[in-house]
Amino acid sequence: MAAIPRQEIHRRLKAQVEAGKPIIGTGAGTGISAKFEEAGGTDLIIIYNSGRYRMAGRGSLAGLFAYGDANAIVMEMASEVLPVVKDTPVLAGVNGTDPFRLMPIFLEQIKKIGFSGVQNFPTVGLFDGVMRDNMEATGMG
Repeated sequence: MAAIPRQEIHRRLKAQVEAGKPIIGTGAGTGISAKFEEAGGTDLIIIYNSGRYRMAGRGSLAGLFAYGDANAIVMEMASEVLPVVKDTPVLAGVNGTDPFRLMPIFLEQIKKIGFSGVQNFPTVGLFDGVMRDNMEATGMG
């Protein structure tokens, strides 16, 4: 699937809001879940690394820990999801603070393979207190 242009996504979402309808975004961990989400009328499909962990019987919080390369997992999942989604924008859950990625190049790769946008995940926004303070102090937030 080719990326859906930003202007088209904006037009669709604006029409939803103007019609008084909620905007529904769903997370897909596999191609079959993405197909059913699209058939059910979701407005946005998001691929998060946590989806891979959920499909393996683990909790979503596993996506917040260093169990794997979050960005590589999303790219792997893209090969399962993007080919089966026909007309729904698919967003990539990108770990934007990954110190081992050249983010401008990675974002171009995401666009090139057909993602329509990104969402920051995992995100320091899910942490608070001492943990968050320490993450932000070391440039991870």
